[in-house]
Amino acid sequence: MTASVGPLAGVKVIELGTLIAGPFCARLLGEFGAEVIKIEAPDGGDQIRGWRKMYEGTSLWWYVQARNKKSVTVNLREPEGQEIVRRLAREADIVVENFRPGALEKWSIGWPQLSALNPRLIMVRLSGFGQDGPYRDRPGFGVIGEAMGGMRYVTGYPDRPPVRMGISIGDSIAALHGVIGAMMALHHRNVNGGKGQYVDIALYEAVFNMMESFIPEYDVLGFKRERAGNELPGITPSNTYATRDGKYVIIGANNDSIFKRLMVAIARDDLANDSSLASNAGRVPRARELDQAIESWTSEHNLEQVLGELERAEVPAGRVYDPEDIVKDVHYAARDMIEKWNLPDGKPMKIPAVVPKLSASPGATRWLGPKLGEHNAEILGRLGYSDAQQENLKQRGVI
Repeated sequence: MTASVGPLAGVKVIELGTLIAGPFCARLLGEFGAEVIKIEAPDGGDQIRGWRKMYEGTSLWWYVQARNKKSVTVNLREPEGQEIVRRLAREADIVVENFRPGALEKWSIGWPQLSALNPRLIMVRLSGFGQDGPYRDRPGFGVIGEAMGGMRYVTGYPDRPPVRMGISIGDSIAALHGVIGAMMALHHRNVNGGKGQYVDIALYEAVFNMMESFIPEYDVLGFKRERAGNELPGITPSNTYATRDGKYVIIGANNDSIFKRLMVAIARDDLANDSSLASNAGRVPRARELDQAIESWTSEHNLEQVLGELERAEVPAGRVYDPEDIVKDVHYAARDMIEKWNLPDGKPMKIPAVVPKLSASPGATRWLGPKLGEHNAEILGRLGYSDAQQENLKQRGVI
């Protein structure tokens, strides 16, 4: 697939950001055809190039997080570097940034300056606490947003400290909100005759938006939802259960008819026919009893036997996938969810495919994350910088 057939073909995006939230937001736009120009510092670029597991000096995460992007090196602290950003912004549709509020304004490339140059511009601003309010100037990472937004409070076991997920979920949730906001602003500009605008995404607010009835339950009933381990509080049964071969199965049987089918499948007709368990309201007070009944059955069978029985009973259940399970899974393969690419030295590598899936104009990986400054000549040449001017800027550390 080429960019010209993506649903965002013709949309120009400038990425001013590092690490996760901003770059993930821009990555999603690039996967669906937008031209994404990533601005990186000349002295090493985005720190994510050196995060987690490395291969030949480059993070394997980088190749996915920066796919389809064009890398241009610019020292944003230099006036000539700031001028490069202003020139790019004049022709851009969207700028994505995740600096601390006020940082870009100090360099004269913030919202007031760039929107004056391009009134049609949309700026997605991702930060820990938002562009205003008493906390705006605090440094904020996704982990802080997860804590302030309430997610950490309900994650883990009641007798242990709050825990985090094994991924940067707060940053990723904020990035998704950034994409949604950008698409709404783009539609407003292009269809409703509106002007450009900025989209203010605070990490803690993006997390807070996921918290279901957390606040109404407290406000109306004085109820604080607490950590409940693998249970789904107030919805029963839905939990993780051990199997005989030392593995785990997730079972969600909280629907009334599904619950009855599960009880029949595990030979607990007494529970299946207990009228007091016919609805969730009756099951919740007996959650521990039901979980013990289910696990007494799962613990007598290997995982594959459990999954087979529950599939026949039409009870939602699944293994806990590790990376090996994913790359070997027939459903992942049938839906083309694993792509095969080659690293610069020719070594093959599997990466996740693009989601969501659009039937007529799907997204695609067009290339893996670029080398630092790989597109300097292309982009700066397009802006009118001659080869001699580019060399001069390079020698002086501007690019």
